[in-house]
Amino acid sequence: MAKDKKADAVSSSPVIKALNTILEMELAGVVRYTHYSLMIYGYNRIPIVSWLRGQATESLDHANKAGELITHLGGHPSLAIGPLLETHNHDIGDILRESLEHETAALNAYRKLLKLVEGNSVMLEEYAREMIYTEELHLGEVDKMLRKPGDVAKFNS
Repeated sequence: MAKDKKADAVSSSPVIKALNTILEMELAGVVRYTHYSLMIYGYNRIPIVSWLRGQATESLDHANKAGELITHLGGHPSLAIGPLLETHNHDIGDILRESLEHETAALNAYRKLLKLVEGNSVMLEEYAREMIYTEELHLGEVDKMLRKPGDVAKFNS
């Protein structure tokens, strides 16, 4: 079956590429947070595991949103997954610092998408803004978790 040239053009558009990058990053987040949740030990295990599993579920929701937009625009969702690095550092502080890096990369991907669509698509602009808002909240949450009790200043990695 011959490939549709229009479909190829859509799938190779910068917006579809950006959305596929987001899809891949969010799918990597599902794996990353699920793995982290399995590697938590100690007194605070239960609430931390619950939080990490919630992050995995949210990453899957974000991946689904990106995939739906890709198909809405006539593109083809990637089957790839974003980078996964096993550091073998399973101290909760290490996990949270890695999470901070992952969330920062996701935030940057959403900001890149916003720049691409700004002034061209209200739907995609609103999506990107909503996701930037969500990722900034995640970053703030992780930042607070990395602070020592009583520290009000932002965490410095």
